[in-house]
Amino acid sequence: MRAHITKKTGKATILVTAGPTREKIDPVRFISNYSTGTFGYEIAREAARRGHKVVLVSGPVRLASPRGVKVVRVESAAEMLKAVRRIAGKADCVIMAAAVSDWRPRIVRGAKIKRSGSIRMLELVENPDILSELGAKKRCALVGFALETEALEKSAAAKLKVKNLDLIVANKIARGGNVFGCGKTNVVIMDRSGAKEAYRRKTKRELAKIILDKALNLTI
Repeated sequence: MRAHITKKTGKATILVTAGPTREKIDPVRFISNYSTGTFGYEIAREAARRGHKVVLVSGPVRLASPRGVKVVRVESAAEMLKAVRRIAGKADCVIMAAAVSDWRPRIVRGAKIKRSGSIRMLELVENPDILSELGAKKRCALVGFALETEALEKSAAAKLKVKNLDLIVANKIARGGNVFGCGKTNVVIMDRSGAKEAYRRKTKRELAKIILDKALNLTI
């Protein structure tokens, strides 16, 4: 059964995830990605501005905490999963904007690995799929993100279905390009009914408003 926005106040409890995760290799090295967390932070900031109760689960970023938002800071995918599990059951809407690492090292070394050491190959294991877990136990509106290098709409539509999402925000990395930290971006937003809309050269602040409008309409 899906949770609903409180009819009396018109306000919702919204969980947003943002930023990258880091998977330790040894005390000084880690696996991560280029995510700055800007998209998730803009969504959390806009939701709080509208008066909603917002919890932001954030990986390591260099961004100020949005005013009026409770921020839970995590580092690894496992830590993010633990925080999301604790909070999601009370949320009316979950927006998973974080760029969660798909893999982590099987062994985390307790001391710095030396260049002259015997290690030549890093063995990786899959991290838990937080979005899939939320979709399998869905009790509220669920929004995911897809960043692709090819077949954008096809890949995003498949992710929407397989992970049981209500809405997906998809954007594409051009060859040799990068969308992380960019001022303006192009996205396609799809919902579970098959409807889709493309938005070109929008700031993440502008897109945050659009995404929230669509996400909160799902919970009414």
